[in-house]
Amino acid sequence: QVQLVESGGGLVQAGGSLRLSCVASGIIFSLTDIAWYRQAPKQQREMVANILSGSITNYADSVKGRFTISKDNAKNTNYLQMNNLKSEDTAVYYCYVKHRINRREYWGQGTQVTVSS
Repeated sequence: QVQLVESGGGLVQAGGSLRLSCVASGIIFSLTDIAWYRQAPKQQREMVANILSGSITNYADSVKGRFTISKDNAKNTNYLQMNNLKSEDTAVYYCYVKHRINRREYWGQGTQVTVSS
């Protein structure tokens, strides 16, 4: 059974930083593509950043230069470092993992990030 457990969310002032973590169990992490999504109230879920094929990173335009996604296969953990946070970054952030071979997808439970202006 695959489980994703996120942590690191919270309340931060604009301009501050947070680091989200997502620990995976029940899956070989090196065989996965990973991503972070977010969903603000009354908005659709959107992709924030991803790592494909182990090393190719992509970012939403709104977070480029501020957020960094990374992956530690030895720890089965991926991270989203968020710097210079803005009020519009306020959302529930979700960890997403997709197995590159069997194509199964998994979501974490979400962690709330609130940025006060």
